[in-house]
Amino acid sequence: MAFVCGVDGSRVLTDRKVLICSRVNRAKKRDVKMGGTAVPGTSEYSRNMRERLDELSCCENSAMDELWEDMQDEAILAANDEPLLASFLFATILNQKTFIGALAFHLANKLSGPSMPNTLLLQLIKEVMEDGEVKHAVRMDLLAIMERDPACTRFIDPFLYYKGFHALQGYRVAHALWNQNRRPLAYFLQAQISKELQVDIHPNAKIGAGTFIDHATGVVIGETAVLGDNVSLLHQVTLGGSGLRDGDRHPKIGDGVLIGAGATLVGDIDVGEGAQVGA
Repeated sequence: MAFVCGVDGSRVLTDRKVLICSRVNRAKKRDVKMGGTAVPGTSEYSRNMRERLDELSCCENSAMDELWEDMQDEAILAANDEPLLASFLFATILNQKTFIGALAFHLANKLSGPSMPNTLLLQLIKEVMEDGEVKHAVRMDLLAIMERDPACTRFIDPFLYYKGFHALQGYRVAHALWNQNRRPLAYFLQAQISKELQVDIHPNAKIGAGTFIDHATGVVIGETAVLGDNVSLLHQVTLGGSGLRDGDRHPKIGDGVLIGAGATLVGDIDVGEGAQVGA
């Protein structure tokens, strides 16, 4: 049952319920102020968000992060609609100060293990993701899902639940560590991503911003693969090696390419900009 955010004073609410009610009302007022009436999770809301993608893509360094505010509003409304998820939503989004802080917290909980506690992993991920280039890529990856996935009707769903998004952001941390010559740690993260999310991306692969990995199970991207910006991959895609011992031996994928489910591309081949590859 959803919490009732009324003003008649007939119910005694806990502190969390009071907070939820106040933020639900804030979210509704903000939506009206922006000229919208769409509810997060509806097709109308997702259409409104898709129309704002350019605006949302360029404010990660501003004092007012519109994407993060939208996500917090979505989360508070979700907590109101489904109280069983309220603690999870508060811990992961509503108690976090920034988009990057929330993502680092979520990934650390998913990828930590006995040999790497989540507190250490949290700090490591936050440090890497504060880099401007990484921060921009992470943001564009999330916006790409809203743009290209008709099933996505609010930002918090891929942020919280899409393992393709999680695997890609884990790779971005591992890739940064690889470039810092911290390769054992990069390999550790690759192994954890493969184990927990069933996606295997070598830390040395190069993947551009705005990448969308849909469903994600079974995706393999090899060491010398290069993917441009705004690439989309479905599940069971393999960008594999030619068997050469050294040098470039994996595919080079141009900007805006779509690679369908089950496709296997092997060797140092070029896939041109905007191409669509079937299974």
